[in-house]
Amino acid sequence: MSEPFNSPSPPIHVIGGGLAGCEAAWQIARQGAPVVLHEMRPKRQTPAHRTGDLAELVCSNSFRADDPQTSAIGILHREMRRLDSLVMAAADANKLPAGGALAVDRSGFSAHVAAMLAAQPLIEIAREEIDGLPPRDWANVIIATGPLTSPALAAAIGALTGEKDLAFYDAIAPVVHRESIDMEKAWLQSRYDKAGPAGTGADYINCALTKDQYYAFVEALNQAEKAEFKEFEDTPYFNGCLPIEIMAERGAETLRHGPMKPFGLTNPHTPGVKPYAVVQLRQDNALGTLYNMVGFQTKLKHHAQVEVFHAIPGLEEARFARLGGLHRNTFLNSPKVLDRALRLKADPRLRFAGQITGCEGYVESAAIGLLAGRLAAAEYKGEAFAPPPATTALGALVNHITAGHIEVIDAGPPSFQPMNVNFGLFPPLEGAIKSPEGRRLRGGEKAAAKKAAIGARAAEDLETWLGAQGALAAE
Repeated sequence: MSEPFNSPSPPIHVIGGGLAGCEAAWQIARQGAPVVLHEMRPKRQTPAHRTGDLAELVCSNSFRADDPQTSAIGILHREMRRLDSLVMAAADANKLPAGGALAVDRSGFSAHVAAMLAAQPLIEIAREEIDGLPPRDWANVIIATGPLTSPALAAAIGALTGEKDLAFYDAIAPVVHRESIDMEKAWLQSRYDKAGPAGTGADYINCALTKDQYYAFVEALNQAEKAEFKEFEDTPYFNGCLPIEIMAERGAETLRHGPMKPFGLTNPHTPGVKPYAVVQLRQDNALGTLYNMVGFQTKLKHHAQVEVFHAIPGLEEARFARLGGLHRNTFLNSPKVLDRALRLKADPRLRFAGQITGCEGYVESAAIGLLAGRLAAAEYKGEAFAPPPATTALGALVNHITAGHIEVIDAGPPSFQPMNVNFGLFPPLEGAIKSPEGRRLRGGEKAAAKKAAIGARAAEDLETWLGAQGALAAE
């Protein structure tokens, strides 16, 4: 635990030691303001966490694509690195081979975050639950308790906002022991042989299915026993993290165009025969002893998972270090209850960050924590701070949360839903997309050029914004 600091002014309080809370606390301290980081674990656990570690990665170990030329999340990675992100520094220091993605060793990542926070003299870490609204004398607070906010605090927030709690199911993918995978049937390859951070182009274990095997697998999913949750039966799923059995219910071909797509992969065990579907497994720890089933989040009962997944070629004898599971996530109707500075309109001393705001994903959660931390520190020091422009990934994400949603007025629940950062959140480019020699582009070439142009604009506008922020701070 960090040593308590001595400050003439009351500190900023950050509630929640996940990725968003840890990033917020780091940013506050790096801006020269004192902060107390409150984390209820291990004194009070959640249904999904397994440790008391700060910044524990509950679901996947992937931070997704790392290329700012081709992906929105890659642009966000770049911006966070530029803004001294603790989460990105920890990810880069603990990366694993994962093709074009940035995947990390879970324990090494969390240990890195904890060590950096403990070494920062302006940060105090308090292991305690905040079981209601923060005391009135806490004038500057960030609530980053995530989708698994403790019931008491969630109830207090709900009462204050007047909003009914909103929830969706977030499923966890199984993890397999590497030595139990039959490599006489499976093979190593990244999609299109792409090598990303720490990768070689052969970073995934692939298990191919024939057409008959695929349809038998889909039928088995449809017939398998699922976990039942009576309390939240009407809770909508987040489309970016659907359980595989829900995808299977939407049509027999859905999985082939989702997590089981065969494109860009060639099975060396059957030369000349294209796989009809492929299950990919990604390295889950630095030792390379564990692999997770990519996109296979599920709410099947444990015995059903073993039975169904053992039918996948190469996984007949698979041993599972962790089977899939399901937990409840809670988020705010942020466009209605938060202002552009992420403050609660009903009580502006409270700022929110992370998944509870309605962003989805590790990096997005940390990104909102980063901005919330800088906003809180600027307020503490009496400085102006404007969020980044919507042409940046950070700005596009904040805009979605606070202003980018069209509210549907009806008698049903609010239509605002969690969102990953994506190119659809960025403002359109001005003018036609053309090649360097002025030729009008079409099809895939145009799409690639458009992504690259959005990324280039984001990089330029972030630097302009940083310059403006520096000028404001100097005034």
